[in-house]
Amino acid sequence: MKKIITIGREFGAGGGEIGKRVAEELSLPYYDKDIILKTAMANRRLNPEQVRKWDEKVPSSFGFAQSLFDFYNKPLDEELWRAQKDAIRELANRESCVIVGRNGDYILREFDHCLNVFVHAGFQWRAKRMAGMMPDTPMDQVVADVKAADKARKKYCAYYTGKTYGDARNFDLTVNTEKLGIEKAVQMILAAAESI
Repeated sequence: MKKIITIGREFGAGGGEIGKRVAEELSLPYYDKDIILKTAMANRRLNPEQVRKWDEKVPSSFGFAQSLFDFYNKPLDEELWRAQKDAIRELANRESCVIVGRNGDYILREFDHCLNVFVHAGFQWRAKRMAGMMPDTPMDQVVADVKAADKARKKYCAYYTGKTYGDARNFDLTVNTEKLGIEKAVQMILAAAESI
């Protein structure tokens, strides 16, 4: 039976690193930004530069600003969301894998063989961790970047899923890396994955 593990994460909490390690331990393919590139190739109207521009951003026309006459000419970000959803579902239908980000938990919510994880940590811990990864970046810039990433992910999640970003009710397992560390988080996810 297939195993799909989705990992949502707060910026700087280590979700990407954890996802890579879980995928390696289970000998599964790992997908994050690669899904976006796959999406760009699947939809001929999107090129990689356009995809990167819109990646995890909320449309500027939030709500009913678009006229009904323009209904079939959706903004690029709507097309990207739809193409991304299709790509994630295609991957999950085809093979066992680890998918980090992209609201994979929501997109694959009807999949029974899916473990949905959220990785989080306190703001100061995440900022300090990111500063350690970018030693040439001033701390005030790192703090601003973490805040901006948090805000963008919350808006993106709310707009496309109608859910609250990071709400534990949307996940099977939430892990606080500030308290438990990266290694323990990996071990907890691997243990939980045994039951799917």
